[in-house]
Amino acid sequence: MTGFKKFLDGFKRFDEEELGLDPSMSEAEKIAVMTANSPLSRSLKNRHLQMIAIGGSIGTGLFIGSGSALQSGGPAGVVISYVLVGTMMFCTVQSLGELAVTFPVSGAFVTFNSRFIDPSWGFTMAWNYAMQWLIVMPLELVAASIVVGYWNDTVNPAAWVVIFYILIIFINFFGVRGYGEAEFIFSIIKVTAVVGFIILGIVLTCGGGPVGDYIGGRYWHNPGSFAHGFKGVCSVFVTAAFTFAGTELVGLAAAESSNPRKSLPKAVKQVFWRITLFYVVSLILIGCLVPYTDDRLGTTSDASASPFVIAIKNGGISGLPSVMNAVIMIAVLSVGNSSVFGSSRTLAALAASGQAPQLLGYIDKNGRPLVAILLQLTIGLLCFLAASPKHGEIFVWLLALSGLSSIFTWGSINLALIRFRHALDAKGRDTSELAFVSQAGYYGAFWGLALNILILIAQFWIAVWPIEKNSNASDFFEAYLSFPIILVFYIGHKIYTRNWKLYIKAEKIDIDTGRRDLDLDMLKQELAEERERVASLPLYSRIYMFWC
Repeated sequence: MTGFKKFLDGFKRFDEEELGLDPSMSEAEKIAVMTANSPLSRSLKNRHLQMIAIGGSIGTGLFIGSGSALQSGGPAGVVISYVLVGTMMFCTVQSLGELAVTFPVSGAFVTFNSRFIDPSWGFTMAWNYAMQWLIVMPLELVAASIVVGYWNDTVNPAAWVVIFYILIIFINFFGVRGYGEAEFIFSIIKVTAVVGFIILGIVLTCGGGPVGDYIGGRYWHNPGSFAHGFKGVCSVFVTAAFTFAGTELVGLAAAESSNPRKSLPKAVKQVFWRITLFYVVSLILIGCLVPYTDDRLGTTSDASASPFVIAIKNGGISGLPSVMNAVIMIAVLSVGNSSVFGSSRTLAALAASGQAPQLLGYIDKNGRPLVAILLQLTIGLLCFLAASPKHGEIFVWLLALSGLSSIFTWGSINLALIRFRHALDAKGRDTSELAFVSQAGYYGAFWGLALNILILIAQFWIAVWPIEKNSNASDFFEAYLSFPIILVFYIGHKIYTRNWKLYIKAEKIDIDTGRRDLDLDMLKQELAEERERVASLPLYSRIYMFWC
């Protein structure tokens, strides 16, 4: 076979017969096997998952969005909110890790909802999640063109959009390996930037910059620790939650990992360090270096409004703001790249489970969900609205369609873990048969679920009674439009399927299909041997393995 013919052959549909499916299987059985044995490429390596976990959600939410958070909540409000939301994310990712290692199936948490909670809820959450990423791609490409405007605002933003759009196509042309390599590079750059800022921030706080003297906690006293009291803290609570969007992608990638049992637990544990070092430490320093009354905070979408850049400028350092703007642009492109991965895998899983047109389940011989990727790239063409004078208004309403998506997704992950544990108990089984058990555990899942519900309540409060603004219907629906849409999807599915049950009974939940380790006795023996090996290691090694 010539190279060109092999290239063309790679676009042909994966032959389901290669999975050894029995033609006499029912449609339901076939869907279960197809989801569990998806022909998606399993070429993500350990280093890919590590960097997706560490740097995956470091983006504009941290670099720019933290500015409006500081303005609304003050330095103490920012730290309190991010710490609380950080504990929620830790519990959520641990719950996701337990489920995804046990069931590394196509769609991961997208299919767990249908399997462990309720098919109608699973249908609703899957489409909600797919819509989020379908809309995010054009938004991020436009944001990238705005970021470039920091250096040159004379070029039509549509020109930059074309360049970035082609780059995203090129990356995803190489399938999951292209996504993994791109995120590996993007994450290294972002992590390096944040670590570098932390070191610089400590120096500047101690008065080691070219201008200024010792700062310490000066701005925590004047203008103060809190900007708008309890309501300000609640508004940051919401902002912090959106900042962590994309953290769950590491679970979605489990089905395309070569060895999720080994690589995913390590990736999941990295989230603790990312929350602690990259978010909490950097934001404590931001609160020390930038007063929440600074007029530049929250004014634009480029580096000029970033508290990181403002802190560097206040320290009298030239040149670094442009470097930081480059990092912000990379972060934006990283999210755009992730949107193609997130939406295409979700749509492919929906098609495999019979909840979307079957054409979206087209996966080629190279393991790429080709039609789903093409749909995402087609919707991504909305990015050319950047040249329209009304683009701002259009994109605000597009974003409103899935504004609460991540909150519902994270809450559902924790609920799925709770229901899975109930199913284990109902069948007289326990966590001893699991290759990875959530460090936050059963009650940690309850904590994660409860905090997500509190965030929804806080978002509703801020949407109805915004800070320093009068209540109006437009602002409310910009913040809460996705909630009625979710209700329409959920009730519509109930009516269509005539399934009026609110949840699946624990004893009827399938806890075996989709496992790569089906010999449970052998698995338990391997896990026991692994625990004995770890117990024989020095104390420092055991501590390292627990946290990393």
